[in-house]
Amino acid sequence: MTITTGRPAPATSHRRGRVRQERLTAAAFLLPALALCVVLLYIPFVYTSYLSLTEFNGLGDPEFVGLDKYEEMFSDARILTSMVNTLIWVVGTLVLPVGLGLFIAVMVHGLRGSFWYRLPFLLPYAISGIAVGVIFSFILQTGGALTQALELFGLPFADARWLLDWPLNTIVMIVAATWQGAGVNALLFSVGLQSIPKEPVEAAMVDGAKGWTMFRHITWPMLAPMTTVVVGLSIVGSLKTFDIVWGMTQGGPGRVSETLAITMYKASFMLNDYGLGAAVALLLTVVTVTASLLYLRRQLAPAKEF
Repeated sequence: MTITTGRPAPATSHRRGRVRQERLTAAAFLLPALALCVVLLYIPFVYTSYLSLTEFNGLGDPEFVGLDKYEEMFSDARILTSMVNTLIWVVGTLVLPVGLGLFIAVMVHGLRGSFWYRLPFLLPYAISGIAVGVIFSFILQTGGALTQALELFGLPFADARWLLDWPLNTIVMIVAATWQGAGVNALLFSVGLQSIPKEPVEAAMVDGAKGWTMFRHITWPMLAPMTTVVVGLSIVGSLKTFDIVWGMTQGGPGRVSETLAITMYKASFMLNDYGLGAAVALLLTVVTVTASLLYLRRQLAPAKEF
């Protein structure tokens, strides 16, 4: 006959104590990171959300005005233009820097010394966005280097106002961003290509697949994980575009080339309308997070089925 004392067995008690100690240790390591996130992310987000509901010029106390700043934001034609420009940046970034990066990576993959083919495209990534903007501003400004070269050789578009007319100015700024970012995209795609197993490629080659057929049915599907990373980073980066635009046009002329990030900066720090700037910042945050989550959810959904 077994007599139960009601006390846990020593081994069970020791195991529970060890689990409790491990949880406390994990919490001790997580708390600094959690505190940092709260201080640097969540508190500013909550305060920005509050400011977006106020009239505040940086002096005195914010005056609560409800949704007036959001109504002003969606009724201002200049801000609506910056929304359109931001959308153009998203589409243009996916087509040019990502597309060109993929093309470069596929073209040099498997070649001896492929690193040296990618290097000229990778070097501009080491230059800051403001510096890229200054360089291309010198080239594309009225009477600049490009205009003089076209006039010298008698080529068309010598009279084009590259940085003055919309949407041409937005398009040429996306080209500048492509010069800076295509190389790093090519590098990421090259890493993805090197991780593709050789067996499916060799089997497809035995079946006679090559060129576009090989890329469409073998390379591109197996490159999907890296494509998810590159496209996701490009979407987030294009939504927050600031430095190249500021370096080339500062959103002008007449604010026609502004993006939402430029609009947010001007409203807050040049016009001292912190309520409107906070509303634009909140809109930009919501759009960026929503676009990222929707894209990642769609891309990672098939993986959840396995």
